[in-house]
Amino acid sequence: MPQFFLNKRLIILLVSIIVLVALIGFSLNGRKSITLPERFVKDSVGLVQATFHQPAQYVAGFFQNVGDLKRTYEENELLKSRLDEHMQLQAKARELEDENKKLQERLDKQDSLRKYEPIDASVIARNPERWHEVIALNRGRAHGVKENMAVITPQGLIGKIKHVSDMTSTVQLVSSLDRTNRISAIIQSEKKEYGLIEGYDEKKKALLLRRIPADAKIKEKELVITSGLGGVFPSGLPIGEIIEIEPDEHGLTQKAYVKPAADLYDLDHVVITTREQTADDLLIEEEEE
Repeated sequence: MPQFFLNKRLIILLVSIIVLVALIGFSLNGRKSITLPERFVKDSVGLVQATFHQPAQYVAGFFQNVGDLKRTYEENELLKSRLDEHMQLQAKARELEDENKKLQERLDKQDSLRKYEPIDASVIARNPERWHEVIALNRGRAHGVKENMAVITPQGLIGKIKHVSDMTSTVQLVSSLDRTNRISAIIQSEKKEYGLIEGYDEKKKALLLRRIPADAKIKEKELVITSGLGGVFPSGLPIGEIIEIEPDEHGLTQKAYVKPAADLYDLDHVVITTREQTADDLLIEEEEE
């Protein structure tokens, strides 16, 4: 045999080249059908894809939903923090507006308070069990405060100085149920009518104006002010407005319920006033000397 056919490696290489060329030609030929091995491979691959595609899609969707949920949670937390900040700013703005309004009212009231020699003061304590009875102020004897001085806000009268120390003082409110807590008052009706503020009705949140003459023609919404005749309070301080009128227990006089002009529940800044000296006051001072 020739030496060429004895070389097995060369023969295998030539056969492989021939088969490869044949396969290439076969592939380039426009076939309308595929062979059995190709169908088997395609069907196997398709089955595997169909088997694992749906779970893979589910897993991918699950992780995507988890990611979306996490982002939603983070956005929600951010919005909540911003909402809390917004609420805090609103509360602060409301507090500043209230404080500015009160300060403006005090400034507007300065002209009418000049004859009273006002002493500005702030509320430093208030007992919840005696909320309608007394308050404590940060002004005392060292600031010129004396007992029985009237205490007001820009809206009206709230009480009088009951006790004084060097640096602080205690105010007895007009709503105090103390029997000695009386205020001589005038009803600003067509004809001036006098009465006495004696007591406080907690249910109606109104002062009791007693000893009004039975024939006095008074009406609701008429203003009540201090008369200056009691020897303690200056005249002309607003006390409140009449909201209801009825005969007293014996029918000899009338009784009126007066809504306080000042907000007795919300007190922070007040003004202590001195009463103008009258002839009686000067006489008392001369007798004491």
